[in-house]
Amino acid sequence: MTVLIGEGPVLLELDHGIARLKLNRPEASNAVDVPTLKALHEAFLRCHAEPGVRVVVMSGEGPNFCTGGDVKTFASKGEDLPEYLREATAWLQIATAAMIQLKAPVVASVHGFSAGGAGFGFVCAADLVVAARSARFFSGAVRVGMAPDAGTSVTLSRIVGFRRAMDILLTNPTLSADEALDLGLVSRVVEDAELVKATDELARQLASLPAQALAATKRLVWGGLGSSVEDRFAEEARVVSELSGTPDAREGLAAVIERRKPRFEGL
Repeated sequence: MTVLIGEGPVLLELDHGIARLKLNRPEASNAVDVPTLKALHEAFLRCHAEPGVRVVVMSGEGPNFCTGGDVKTFASKGEDLPEYLREATAWLQIATAAMIQLKAPVVASVHGFSAGGAGFGFVCAADLVVAARSARFFSGAVRVGMAPDAGTSVTLSRIVGFRRAMDILLTNPTLSADEALDLGLVSRVVEDAELVKATDELARQLASLPAQALAATKRLVWGGLGSSVEDRFAEEARVVSELSGTPDAREGLAAVIERRKPRFEGL
C-alpha cells in the first residue's frame, strides 16, 4: 500500500489499483470548510495523476460520511459569510468537477449521515454508491435558508427524476438507505457490518476490468446527461452566495448549531 496523502482533513492511499480517499474530520462529522475542500481537490488531482489508479473509494472517518458544510465556521463569519461561501462553493465545485471528470470510477462508501451540499452532493456525483443500512441522506439546504450546490440541481433530477428531486430538495426529507435505493440514489445497500467488505469487493471487481473501457463508459454516461453539471456551477454559486447574506440564512445556521427549530422571518 502506498500512502499518497497521510495527514490532514483528507487521506489518500493506493493499494493494488484502488485509491482509498477518506474524509478525515471525524470531530466535525466530516463537515467541509475551505481547507478541507482544497485538500479534497488535491486528492482528486493526485488520483488523476497516478497512472495506477483504476478505481477510487470515497469514505468518511468516524460516525458519518459527510454532514455538509461546517455550519460553525459559516456562522462565525457573520456578515462576511457571502464572501466566504463564494470561496467555499468555488472549491466545492472544483472538487466535485474533478470527481466527475476522473477517468477512474468513484465508489462512495456511505455510513451515518450524508447531508448538505457536500455530503449529499458527493453521493450524487459518485459513479456507484454502497450504503450501510443505517445510512441516512438529506439535502437540507432550503431548511437553513440556502439552495442546493455541488451540482445537485442537475445530478439529483437526472438520478431520481424531476418530481422526486423537487420533493427532496424542497421538503428535505431524511431518506433511509432503503428509500434511497428505491429512488436509485444509491446502487446497493448492505448491513452495517458488511459495508467495508462489500465496498472492497466492488472496488476489486472494477479494478480487474479494462481501465480504458471503464473510463470511456463513465465519460459516455456523464456526457449523456444533457446540460452538464459544470454548466450549472456558476448559477448555483451565485444563488448560494446571495442567500447566505439573508437574515433567514443566518437564522438557519444558528438553529442548527443551537439544535432548535428555526424562526424564519423572510418573505
